[in-house]
Amino acid sequence: MQSRRDLLRYTAVAAPFLNFGRAIAAPSVNSIVHGVMLGAQSYSFRDRSFDAMLQAMTQIGLGYCELFSGHIEPKDNKDKEAWRKSPPWEELAKFRRKFDEAGVKCYAVNISFRDSWSDLEIENGMKIARALGTDKITASSNVSTAARIDPFAKKHKVYVGMHNHSNIRANEFATPENFEEAMKGKSKYIAVNLDIGHFTAANFDPVDYLTKNHKRIVTLHLKDRGRNQGANVEFGKGDTKIKDVLQLMKAKKYKIPANIEYEYRGADTVAEVKKCFEYCKSVLA
Repeated sequence: MQSRRDLLRYTAVAAPFLNFGRAIAAPSVNSIVHGVMLGAQSYSFRDRSFDAMLQAMTQIGLGYCELFSGHIEPKDNKDKEAWRKSPPWEELAKFRRKFDEAGVKCYAVNISFRDSWSDLEIENGMKIARALGTDKITASSNVSTAARIDPFAKKHKVYVGMHNHSNIRANEFATPENFEEAMKGKSKYIAVNLDIGHFTAANFDPVDYLTKNHKRIVTLHLKDRGRNQGANVEFGKGDTKIKDVLQLMKAKKYKIPANIEYEYRGADTVAEVKKCFEYCKSVLA
């Protein structure tokens, strides 16, 4: 059982969040454009440290961050399991304070639960999210893991958005049916993190899916890919309906962050993410 001391450690730093799907106050760095919440998955800045990533976010003007686990966990894979089993609560509190000081909201954290993880690791994922001040996780998980995640998500009241890729494989997320299977019979805390680029590359329509399932979507990932497993390309040069998605978000006033995930081959990371941000603003004008 969790000791009272550890409980206080990870809850003391967690700011209150409103429930999923309801209005959320803007961060100090305001990147809401015509009502659409624009942010970044910090994996976009995987070439730099947490501090440098946060500096880049503020420099570009992005106020919503979906935190890539690689920015807070050990770099060496052999140390990651031990880190998940005994998270450094004081260090996580420091990360949270840095977000607050920068005026950037840690809207969600990426923790990719897998079948091989222990129950302790899964439950600690919920506690890590709470320590960072959020009630949302995005996860590149196995479909079957949703059944194990759900009880801990309900216990800690943390929404877990399942992240899709484009390769259609057994027990991995790629298709609408994969999301449906994971959510069927589960609580409202099992949700969707829709990557519209990967969805397009797998030949599905993100506008249609967003229209029908927006109430279960935690965050969006914005990237541009071609259909039929097409490559990542600059925004506006692929088949992904980024413009249509953002205009739908604007028209319907969906309170879902649309997070830039920079993956195409470009030059300077900050310059490329800024270019992506400018594209998003232009199609919302």
